[in-house]
Amino acid sequence: MSSQESAPGSTRPGGRTARNTVAVLQATLDELGEHGYGAITVDLVAARSGVHKATVYRRWGGVDGLVRAALDWSADQDWEPTRTGALHTDLLALAETVAQGFTEAPEREVSAAAVAAAFESEAVAGALRRFMADRHRRSAAVVTEAIARGEAPEGTDPEEVVRSAVAPVYYRLLVSREPVSPADLRRTARITADAAAEGAFVPGP
Repeated sequence: MSSQESAPGSTRPGGRTARNTVAVLQATLDELGEHGYGAITVDLVAARSGVHKATVYRRWGGVDGLVRAALDWSADQDWEPTRTGALHTDLLALAETVAQGFTEAPEREVSAAAVAAAFESEAVAGALRRFMADRHRRSAAVVTEAIARGEAPEGTDPEEVVRSAVAPVYYRLLVSREPVSPADLRRTARITADAAAEGAFVPGP
């Protein structure tokens, strides 16, 4: 949650409470990945985490609160985009990270389940938007660095470059349900880098 919001489970106290918080939020993600949003219950999360269900209800209020808090917690984890020294290959690394996150990474089931859950719960959708906004912001650093190297003109919108590079990957993975090949990833990175170099992502008047 942002600092302006105060939903249940949004504080980060220390000591045993902090350990219980991590246990509950990790258990929520595990349940989401293994069984999907529709099958999560507070009882299952409580049993998996070892935290009494009364505590879970009191702090998170129910399944929506749990999933929202778990996604917000995930957004806080350390992550930085790969730097290769060139915009094209930086964007390729981002596209590869997205593809791997849904197909190869240990958390791949959670990634897909979180997107599906966002269609069922506005609270989860809000948390997913915050998660993606955070990742776009962090990823945009590679574009900002490319602008400084002269690979794209001043005024280029870094986050729009990132969106353009990864959008075809998300489309294939989540909409058309097609395989994503290395050639697909190279193409989206190349097209986006070339478009950025031509000023396509400089906002108009």
